[in-house]
Amino acid sequence: MIIVVVISLYPVLWMIVSSLRPEGEIFSNPTLLLTDFEWKNYEYGWTALGTPFGQYLLNSGVIVLGSIIGNLVSCSLAAYAFARLRFRFQKPAFAYMLVTLMLPIHVVIVPQYILWAQLGLNDSFWPLIVPKFLATDAFFVFLMVQFIRGLPKSLDEAARIDGAGHGRIFFQILLPLMTPALATTTIFTFIWVWNDFFSQLIFLTSPEKYTVPIALRSFIDAQSSSSFGAMFAMSVVSIVPLILIFAFGQKFLIKGIATTGLK
Repeated sequence: MIIVVVISLYPVLWMIVSSLRPEGEIFSNPTLLLTDFEWKNYEYGWTALGTPFGQYLLNSGVIVLGSIIGNLVSCSLAAYAFARLRFRFQKPAFAYMLVTLMLPIHVVIVPQYILWAQLGLNDSFWPLIVPKFLATDAFFVFLMVQFIRGLPKSLDEAARIDGAGHGRIFFQILLPLMTPALATTTIFTFIWVWNDFFSQLIFLTSPEKYTVPIALRSFIDAQSSSSFGAMFAMSVVSIVPLILIFAFGQKFLIKGIATTGLK
């Protein structure tokens, strides 16, 4: 297992080491040994695109924060409706929601772009945040539905005897018990949105609104010289938030995955 871990981590370690090498030695030296530290890659990479790289980190942070809040609110409410309420066409609606998991983003991105273009909201963060408040991520809805189904219905019945309605049952009884599922949703949303490139490239055109993935791609130019040292340096900076959120949320992530799907 240690050997497999070392092999899996080698590209990441090589990227970190390459961010500290001179530009001419990056592809000529495949080892992880450093003879000299080239901190200029970080200094140059931070301002190489004309806008400080911190602005791209901030843009990604805004989109990620909005996406997390949207998924937590909308997906948990939709999951409660599917798991606890009884309404007409419930099973077909749930099946239709699951079918959307098989739709690639390339199928829906064109009508979404046309819709937001008609609203005049392209080249803004709204097309990337607003859909999250409409429970469009079926994976998280399904995850929370399975988690809620694993909670005893006697809790709902006891609260209903005390006069609680659906609002109080959800917010005061079930929601506090859904911490593992909510934490799993938070971590996955952070990782997926932070690393998203395609949809952000489609909707964002102004350089000052670029996110981290688009900014990193801007270091590579097919028609002129590419700054691989600076790109690797900023790539190292961009993975720090991912490592931190995974380190702090690993316990909840494992617990949420382990308990989801059990009835």
